[in-house]
Amino acid sequence: MERPPAKPLVIAIPGELRGKGRPRFGNGRTFTDAKTTNAEAWVRSCAVEQVGQPMLDGPVQLRIEYEIAIPKSWPKKKASDARCGRQKPTVKPDVDNVAKLVGDALNGIVWRDDSQIYELHVSRRYADVPKATVTIYA
Repeated sequence: MERPPAKPLVIAIPGELRGKGRPRFGNGRTFTDAKTTNAEAWVRSCAVEQVGQPMLDGPVQLRIEYEIAIPKSWPKKKASDARCGRQKPTVKPDVDNVAKLVGDALNGIVWRDDSQIYELHVSRRYADVPKATVTIYA
C-alpha cells in the first residue's frame, strides 16, 4: 500500500534573492563574500521561522519561484507587459546561482546536504514586490 504524499514545506522569502557569489581568495585562504553570507543567513532565518528545522533525510524535490522588481525607470507599457508575463526577465541574478544559494543556505536545516535534491525547478518573473517562494517535496 502506497503512503500518501507528504505535505510540502513552503518557505516565503520577502525581498530580492541574490545569486551565490563566486569564492574569493586572499591571504592564502578561500572565503565567501559578505553579500552571499548575508543572503544565505536571510534564507536560513526565513526557513527556521516558517518550517523549523525538519532535517529531511531522503530525496527531495525543490521548486524555487522568485520574483524580481520591475525597474521604476521602465515606461508604463513595458512595466505592464512585465507584470502580465509578456516581458521575460533575462537579467542577473542567474537562476542557477539563486538555486545554489538556496540549496547551500538550507543545508543542515531542511536537509542534511543539498545533494539530496534530485529534481529542481527554478523560475523567475517580474513583479511589483520582489519575493521568493521555495517549495520542498519530500
